[in-house]
Amino acid sequence: MAKRKQLKPIPRFRTEAEERAFWESHDTADFVDWSGAHLGFFPNLKLSTETISLRLPAGLLAELKILANKRDVPYQSLLKLYLAERVAREVARESVGRTTG
Repeated sequence: MAKRKQLKPIPRFRTEAEERAFWESHDTADFVDWSGAHLGFFPNLKLSTETISLRLPAGLLAELKILANKRDVPYQSLLKLYLAERVAREVARESVGRTTG
C-alpha cells in the first residue's frame, strides 16, 4: 500500500485578497487530500451575465436576424451560441498548440 503524502497545514489568512494571492502561487495538492472529493452539482445555479453594447454592420445584423427567424430563436440567443462555439473552438485550438509547441 502506498504511503500517504504528508500534507502541509493551510495557513490562516487575514483577508480574502491574502488567501487569493496564496492559492495563486501554491498547489492545493500539497495542502488538501482530494482522494475523497465528490463532484458538486448545483442545479439551480444561474450563469451570471453582463450587458454589453455591440455595434454590428447593418447587413450582418440583418443576416443574423434572418438565420434566427428560420430557427425560431431570438437573434441575441443565436449570437451568443455562435460566439460560444467560436470561443470554445479557439480555446481548444490554443490548448492543442500549447501541448504540441
